[in-house]
Amino acid sequence: MENKTVNILGFDFLNSSFNDFMENTKHRIDKHENTFVVTANPEIVVHALNDQKYTETIKKSDYLVADGIGIVMGANILGSDMSERITGYDILLDLLSWSNQNHKSAYFLGAKPEVIADLKKIIPQKYPDLTVSGYHDGYFADSDKIAAEIKQNQPDMVFVALGFPKQEYFIEKYRHVSNGLWIGLGGSFDVLSGHVQRAPQFWINHHIEWLYRLIKEPTRFKRMLALPKFIRLVKKQKKNEAK
Repeated sequence: MENKTVNILGFDFLNSSFNDFMENTKHRIDKHENTFVVTANPEIVVHALNDQKYTETIKKSDYLVADGIGIVMGANILGSDMSERITGYDILLDLLSWSNQNHKSAYFLGAKPEVIADLKKIIPQKYPDLTVSGYHDGYFADSDKIAAEIKQNQPDMVFVALGFPKQEYFIEKYRHVSNGLWIGLGGSFDVLSGHVQRAPQFWINHHIEWLYRLIKEPTRFKRMLALPKFIRLVKKQKKNEAK
């Protein structure tokens, strides 16, 4: 896959269809290519702009994909024809289905203990032919121990749902222990386990999934303020590029 990218505030976002990205990712998994994917929304970008270490970590990824509609909006403001999001949750569902059909293996790291407890019931039911290399919740003191388990089992995929920036720091530190896909997935385990409801398709299709989540979780309001800030910064970038 040709890596067509859009530079948004110094970050090179992949500009690809979801299907092309997934096809390429599966090919890399089949070949045991070490792959680090960051699924980023405007909140992550705004955070990174104020955190040099996090910026450097993100830039070491193999693919930076547009998880939030705000990223697509930003690309379009800059004149690029980015047409769709590539969300962490959609990547996860697609890979689980493919892995089940192709007898792949995965390690699940992150979320609350009760979420992982429910995943342990759901995954074998929905994906009986997926080999689970291990589960661990996001509450741990010894990350080296988890990395050792991953190294021992050599899973095809490591799904890390620790929230940013913790998940990206973990991946960058330990990705060398297993040549497979390493991807940060934020709150995806919460949705997969049924602890959090994903927006109905209508909201997703109309790019207002963020509004549905805000209505369901009003405490997210402060986090949502990253979007207008992000858009302002992108417009400033466009203005500077036009000079």
